Order: sequence, then C-alpha cells, then structure tokens
Amino acid sequence: MKAARRTPADPRFLGGALALGLLTVLIGGAFVGLIAEGARNPGAAWAAFDSYLLRIIRFTLMQALLSTALSILPALLVARALSRHPTFPGRHLILQLFAVPLALPAIVAALGLLALLGRAGFLAPPLGALTGEPWPGIYGLSGILIAHVFFNLPMATRLFLEALETVPTDQHRLGVQLGFKAWNSFRFIEWPALRKALPSIAGLVFMLCVTSFTLVLTLGGGPRATTLEVAIYQALRFDFDPSRAVALTLVQLALTVIILALLSRLGADAAGEANLSVAPRRFDFPSPRESIANGAILLAAVLFVVSPLAATGIAGLSADLQRLASEGSVHSATLTSLWLAFSAAAFSILLSFALVRTRHALQTQRRDAPPSLFERLTDRGAGYVLVVPPIVIGAGWFILLRTVADLFALAPIMVITVNGVMAMPFALRLIRPAHDAAATRHDRLCASLGITGWNRLRLIDWPSLRRPLLAAFAFAMALSLGDLGVIALFGSDAVKTLPYLLLERMGSYRTADAAGLGLFLALLTLALMLLSDRLGRSRQ
Repeated sequence: MKAARRTPADPRFLGGALALGLLTVLIGGAFVGLIAEGARNPGAAWAAFDSYLLRIIRFTLMQALLSTALSILPALLVARALSRHPTFPGRHLILQLFAVPLALPAIVAALGLLALLGRAGFLAPPLGALTGEPWPGIYGLSGILIAHVFFNLPMATRLFLEALETVPTDQHRLGVQLGFKAWNSFRFIEWPALRKALPSIAGLVFMLCVTSFTLVLTLGGGPRATTLEVAIYQALRFDFDPSRAVALTLVQLALTVIILALLSRLGADAAGEANLSVAPRRFDFPSPRESIANGAILLAAVLFVVSPLAATGIAGLSADLQRLASEGSVHSATLTSLWLAFSAAAFSILLSFALVRTRHALQTQRRDAPPSLFERLTDRGAGYVLVVPPIVIGAGWFILLRTVADLFALAPIMVITVNGVMAMPFALRLIRPAHDAAATRHDRLCASLGITGWNRLRLIDWPSLRRPLLAAFAFAMALSLGDLGVIALFGSDAVKTLPYLLLERMGSYRTADAAGLGLFLALLTLALMLLSDRLGRSRQ
C-alpha cells in the first residue's frame, strides 16, 4: 500500500520552521536595534566614523594579520614533522595536547599566559635578567599575539596534518623509488597538499583573530590595543555611547561578512574542527639529521602549548582554594554558570535536532528533485549565525531593549539564547551523521508499522542517537560555560558567571583568586570536552 504524502503539518517540518524562525528573530532583532538607533540619531552615528574608529580598524586587521602569520608558519613545520614521523612514541599524546587549547576558555588561557609572562610571572625574573631591565609583562600587542598563537597554532597544525594525511600512499612509495630527499618530498609531494589547504586555514585563523574578544579584553592593555569587539563593549558598558556602538558594530559585521565570504569561496570550514584520520603508511625514512630537526620543532611546539597550561595549574594550586571554595560568591557564580550552560546546551540541541529532522524529511520527500529554499536553509541556516559574532548580537539587543526593559534582568535569557545558537554549528556536526544513518535504516520499518512521533523517538531513534546527542550536549555546555562575550554586556551583581567573576577578580588585582577560579573553570570545561569526545568516539 502506498504511503500517504507528507504535508506541511508534519511536526518535523514545523520544528525546523520554528528553529529557523527563532534564529531569524535573534539575528533580526539585533539588526533592528542597530538600525533603529542609527535612524534615531544618524548624525551621531555618522560622526562616530572618525580617526579613532579608523585606528581601531587598523589595529584589528594588523593584529589579525600578524597573529595569522605567527600561527600558520610554525604550524606548517609542526604538521610536517608529525607527518614525517607517524609512529613515534608520544605522537598521539601530542595530538591530544594540541586539542586542549580548543577546549580551554579564553579567559583561562589569558590568565595562564599572565601567570607565565606577566610582570610577576614565573618567567619574569629570567627575562628581566636577560634584558637588563624589569620585565614589563605582555600586555598590549605582544600579549594578544602570543595568546592568539597559543590557540591557533595547535588548531592549524591539526588541520595541516589532516591535509597531509590525504596524500595517497602511492606518492610516498614513488618518492622513495625515485630517491627523494626531505626537500624533494616536501616540494613535490607534501607542498601541493599544504598549498591547497593553506588559504582556507589561514583565512579561518584570520577570522578567529578578527572576532577575538576575551583575549583582547584581558590582554589588550588600553586604547592603543583595542579591537572592534572590545570597543563595542566599552562603548556600551563604560561610555554608554549607543551611536558609537552602532558604528563599531556595523563595521565589525561588514568585516566578518567579507571574511566569511572569502572563506566560503576558498572552501574553508568555519567551524574549524579537525578530525584526524589514521596516519597513512609511509615508505620514506627521515635521516638522523632531519629527525633531530623535527624533534626540536616538536619539542618547541609542545613547550609553547604546555607552559601556559602548567602555569595555570601551578598558579591555581597556589591560591587559597579552601577559602575560595567556601565563598558564597563563588558558589553562586558556579551554580549560575552551570544552569546557564545547561540551559544553553539544551536549547542548542533542541534547535539542532529540529533542523536535522526537517532537512532529512524534506530530502526524503523530494527524491531526485532539486532542494527547495526551505531545505537549503535547514541544511546551512545554522552556519549563518557564524557571520554575526556574539558581541554584535548582544550589542544589537542591548540597544534595542535598553529603553523598554531592565537589561540586567534579561541577562539569563540573552546568555542562554546567544550561547545556545552559537553552539549549533558544532552540535549539528555530531548529530546529523548519526541521525541520517539511523533514519535511513529505520524509515521503512517505522512507516510499515505506523510508528511515528514520540513513540518512534523513544523506541527506535533514541538508542542510536543517545550518544551523539549527549556528546553534542556536553560540547555545547562546555562552550557556554567558558564564554564571556554576552555576559560581559549583560552581567551584573545579580547575575555572575565564573568567567565574569574571574574577570572581576583580575580587574581588582586579586590575581591569586583569579588563578584559583581559572583552574576550577578549566577543569570543569575540560571534563565536559573529554566527555563529549569520549561519547563521540563511542557512537553506535
């Protein structure tokens, strides 16, 4: 008997439409706030395009270019060293280490760098002795560059290594047969793969540096080292100059759109996730001299990544953890962080699952016909949120709501909504493959037995989707837990998260307390990331 044709009343279609509607309201509302403010006082908004704004734009682009170059060039060497030695002891540990910065909250990383290289950091005495002057610390451009390299070099290394591992084994075998030395192998075998991936990876790193907020806020060191996103925050929270915030936000948005458009043309993956495959079998054997050079490169990279992590741990353990653990403000911030992160993760999973179900239903229904606009939006709609940085969305809603509601009372709603939406592209990565595979196996059986809706989800789909859903939930919760973007705008004494409390302690020069809070936040976030990784690798 032929199955009845699905209608738009199908709950799967309605769920996807609702998810897209919520995304539209969130982003559209931010634009409405910006446009309304600009229309209300166009002269003031236009006057904000002054020499100060041009200086901020110039610094934003300059630090992003320098950060990209300092991240990409060493990453090429580190990735090639790992590729040339695919089986040495500790290789897998290095790759796991390089995944840690991706999970570490930015404010914790900044704290670790200050504990290592600040004026009173662990390395300040030897560095001062080396220069002959008191060590000035790393506030300003130098601190921003070091922090960006700390985050982006490991990510770029993993992406370059993924590109190198796509080289067919036959090419390596042929290189050995032709007697290729290290330089010949690089020139004729490895460089073509790296060159193909280079524009995409460099563009991705550049975009991340342009939209960096927390690192510049904590390490910028004043007006001379301020990017657009930090200037937006300062215009709203300190100067309360909405007109300037509108001008800054529009420029930030324009830069982000242009960069993401270029990334799209280059085939870049805006989410920046590197899933490393098993290393291909190699038939070339590096010479002792090359092995020593590659070992030195890997050792330098490992020390660069490990040092701030170790400084974070040492400084955190040196704090009065017992006193911090007994403080009511820490208890309150921890509970606030956990329930906001939990709610944001739940919101992210609900929206992501709705989009995945709708896209699959539409794809199944159309058969060989071209995809409709609705289907394309359910497929790529969540990715569009990456065009608008969280601080831009927060600024738009801050301006829109400031005259009609208590902004700080709305902090929980804004944090949950924005953080949940920003985690969607990553949640979709984990949910979609498992959902599509399960649906392909079970669709005909469920149709023949008449199992639909909640019964199908509970009895048929949940056993297959449990692990990827929980992995996506843990990942989204970790991202939200360490975020400082939206709460920096809407946070107050009534609503404080751990990152917000940590920033307060840093601002009041209570560095020991900040170190203890940073260690606690890092452990919470890393635990969630490890749980997500374990669940993701154990999918059924």
